Amino acid sequence: MTPKLSAFPKCYLDRIAGERSMSVFDWIEQARQLDADGLEMYEGFFTSLDDDYIDRVGEAIASAGFAMPMLCCSPDFTHPDLAAREAAVERQAAMIHVTRRLGGERAVCRVLSGQRYPGLSVSEGLDRVVPCIEASLAVAREANVVLGLENHYKDGFWTYPEFAQKRDVFLALLDAVPDREHFGVQFDPSNALVAGDDPVALLEAVADRVVSMHASDRYLAEGATLDDLRQADGTIGYSPRLLHGVTGKGLNDYEAIFRILATHQYEGWISIEDGMNGMEEMAESLAFLRGMVSKHFPEGGG
Repeated sequence: MTPKLSAFPKCYLDRIAGERSMSVFDWIEQARQLDADGLEMYEGFFTSLDDDYIDRVGEAIASAGFAMPMLCCSPDFTHPDLAAREAAVERQAAMIHVTRRLGGERAVCRVLSGQRYPGLSVSEGLDRVVPCIEASLAVAREANVVLGLENHYKDGFWTYPEFAQKRDVFLALLDAVPDREHFGVQFDPSNALVAGDDPVALLEAVADRVVSMHASDRYLAEGATLDDLRQADGTIGYSPRLLHGVTGKGLNDYEAIFRILATHQYEGWISIEDGMNGMEEMAESLAFLRGMVSKHFPEGGG
């Protein structure tokens, strides 16, 4: 087996999950034009979690010729209120069941650490997050779904950035949950850039635990440097000078990334997060990724 490609409509996130001016069914229909094998979902896309509604979504995905390999959930496991954390675990459990219903066994349900609230120490944050992930893992094992911890920047509907945004905290959290059967890494090289980390070095550190991957790209506006974008806490924010672009034309070294994936015989999905400048760029990004799969996984490319 070799990696397959899926698509995520980052360009339509607010329209589908926020203002509700576009439905998930509209997106699925638009995606028919893309050379992808699957469509990634996001918890905010659904207007109901009833089985009948979720089955309608699944039928639309299958009718359009796609699989559903991953569902992105954004639990806030660092919330200072225990009741809020317990509610986040319940929500994650519900999304695990939706993932199984739409994607079947071994589909990936993304999990996050939560927000980096002001004054939250690393040790206190880990004390909050680890029990929540372990509780979610119990549900994932029962459903035979894989939890993918993403090196994330910030959910679009959050106030604060990700608690485990930086490499050292992310690796500490990953080490605290040793399960390798139903827990792994949802790797995003662009998020490593945003965090001020080296995406290739991070991938080398976690490659044996990667279960899914996002493939977008960032590039600097004319005259900008990464140092210009660094904030007081050492991270890089979503500055207007750090732009979205066609995958393979930005700051990420996809040759190195794919070499590492191939060395570790990666068989998961690679999901393109794109379209911020139009569907044409998403198609171009998918074509680039097809070429990379063909080059580094020659038995399954093309």
